[in-house]
Amino acid sequence: MELIAPYLIACLLLVVAGVAKALRPAGTARALADLVPLGPGGLAVLVRWGSVLEVALGVVALVFPRPVTAAAVAAVYAAFVVVVAVVRARGGATASCGCFGAVDTPATGLHLVIDAGLAVSAAVVAVSASAGGTIVSLLGHQPMDGLPLVFLSGVGAWLSILAMGRLADLRAARRLTGVTFGVAE
Repeated sequence: MELIAPYLIACLLLVVAGVAKALRPAGTARALADLVPLGPGGLAVLVRWGSVLEVALGVVALVFPRPVTAAAVAAVYAAFVVVVAVVRARGGATASCGCFGAVDTPATGLHLVIDAGLAVSAAVVAVSASAGGTIVSLLGHQPMDGLPLVFLSGVGAWLSILAMGRLADLRAARRLTGVTFGVAE
């Protein structure tokens, strides 16, 4: 199946980000404040329930990489692209997406690219996946029973978290301090 590794990364990120947002919904609630007309308390409840659904989708889509689950993952990442784009366009001190439960992680262009890439990979999997496939059957057709695929997907998810979260924090800190290290922006 084409693009299965980025699809697995997308599923893993849904689980990690969903758990983080369920535990700390304030950042995401703040990012959604202009998009969803609820008060802060209502937004926090909405974010928590949405996070539970995000985790559930991530787990189900990971275990059952089928057309329907992959299409749902693609739709969620397409929605993430829209939200991150709106947050970036809004700019200023509130330009945080809250994706991993952090209140002040800025939404970056790299975040948009990653989300768009994951949306496309999930769409490709939706088109090419078997209607009755499971992660076990998928891994059974991979070299070494899928161990390299699982390892690389885990590393890819970790690197994506670093790129969307920690790298964004470092870039924002660098801008605040005015330190450029000789790098042209």
